[in-house]
Amino acid sequence: MNTLFTGDVLARLRALGAALERSDYDIVCLQEVMFRRNARLIRRAAPAYRHVAHSGTVLLKGGLVLLSRWPISRWRFVRYPMTGPVRGEFLMRKGAQLASVATPDGELVVVNTHLSANRDDDWSPTNRYTRIADAELAHITELIAAVGPSLPVAVVGDLNVPRDSAALAHFIATAGLRDILADDTRPTYRPTPQWPSPPALDHVLIRAAAGETLTGKADLVFQDKVTLGDGRQVHLSDHYGVQARLIRSK
Repeated sequence: MNTLFTGDVLARLRALGAALERSDYDIVCLQEVMFRRNARLIRRAAPAYRHVAHSGTVLLKGGLVLLSRWPISRWRFVRYPMTGPVRGEFLMRKGAQLASVATPDGELVVVNTHLSANRDDDWSPTNRYTRIADAELAHITELIAAVGPSLPVAVVGDLNVPRDSAALAHFIATAGLRDILADDTRPTYRPTPQWPSPPALDHVLIRAAAGETLTGKADLVFQDKVTLGDGRQVHLSDHYGVQARLIRSK
């Protein structure tokens, strides 16, 4: 879930942490957490997630945080190459977070990421921001290729490319992934009067380990307003969350 780093951030993150604590999610991947203090706030609100992965000191690299009920054996952050046009996102140091989680069914490699936004809302192949997305997705493809075939992989996050875009289709094909939300046409960005029909920008893409099958079902969550400590009702973010259940079998 992209948690939205502007507005009533701390109050919304407390509410999100409380919701996660009540949930049965095993692994949670968040984007736009931005600061280490924000990550600490979420952990205090959701103590059941004893394991956490993020990089950076004051400012979190890529704004990425992974929470897990299961041990995280190792993780690293890989920054995307900075290419034009120059934009404020450079301060976020966007990239991919790779974490190996020791689940009861075996090790799972999770790639949590947040790609550069398309400021033109134009995902045609020749658009300047589409070319940036293509380069960032190619970087993820290389990272996935370096993961041994004996391990399953899940790529999740705010990829900032629509589900029906050519950029996403090319990435899925070249990286050997499967989109478990492929037939879901609902937007994952919350509609607004300014953008009444946004696309699905948040994805769960999976790759099975060699000799195994990996299937999954997904749905949208955190779509409704929540009540903050002062009684106000707000949406947790400008994005919805995506929940996925993955089933690994020999």
